[in-house]
This record gives sequence, structure tokens and C-alpha cells, in this order.
Amino acid sequence: MVTIRVQQQDFDMNEELKRLRAGRHDIGAVVSFLGTVRDIHNEETVLSMELEHYPEMTENVLKDIADEALKRWNILDVTIIHRVGKLKPSDQIVLIAVASGHRGEAFSACEYIIDTLKDRAPFWKKEETPNGVRWVEAE
Repeated sequence: MVTIRVQQQDFDMNEELKRLRAGRHDIGAVVSFLGTVRDIHNEETVLSMELEHYPEMTENVLKDIADEALKRWNILDVTIIHRVGKLKPSDQIVLIAVASGHRGEAFSACEYIIDTLKDRAPFWKKEETPNGVRWVEAE
């Protein structure tokens, strides 16, 4: 089962990992990635970051990325939670959690999901700095 959520509210990583593993005895590994807001970007202080997205499109792209990972690796479950709205430094932005029977598959799939998400998911970032507001170009 794939869980995809795009939301403004924060999430509890421990609760999400418990939910992913609940009632499952076939899971031997869970690999997770937690992305947070940095207080510096391109050597400039970041006071806040605002993430915007196109709701239906964003969730469909995230689901497609998770489905691609399920086809490429022997994994059992995927959770992707991505926050939108205004965030401050150290706030959680994204959680990727991948469950599998063995760690190697989970590590590979998790890395693929976050790298592909950064490249394909339609999120737009705006940073507030001491010098004003700027849009951040995708890397």
C-alpha cells in the first residue's frame, strides 16, 4: 500500500513509521529520509520558506514515483509526506519511508524516490531572506 499526503500540518515521523509497519511481519527493513528547512541557502540566511503546489497534479506525480519504485525494487510499502505552506528553519518538509524485506532494496528505492521527487514533483519554493523574498530555482 502506498501512502501519499501533501499537507500544511507537521507530521510525527515515529507515528508514521509505526503506521507503515503496523501488523506487518514481512518487513525486515525500513529506510527513511527526512528533509528539513535549512537556515542558509547559497550563503544567505533564510528566515522562512514557502512551498506552493498544484494539488491534484502533485499527488499524482508522487504516486507515480512511488509506483515506479515498487516496480523497480522488491519493496513492500512506501510513504511520502510533503508539507506545503510557510515553514521556518528546522521545520520538517518531507518524509520518505520505504519498507522491504531487506535493507538494500529499501535504501535504493528511498534514494530514487527523493531524487526523482526533487526533479519531477511540481513544488515551487519562495525564500524570505534579510534582503527580501526570492523564488528558488530547481536544482
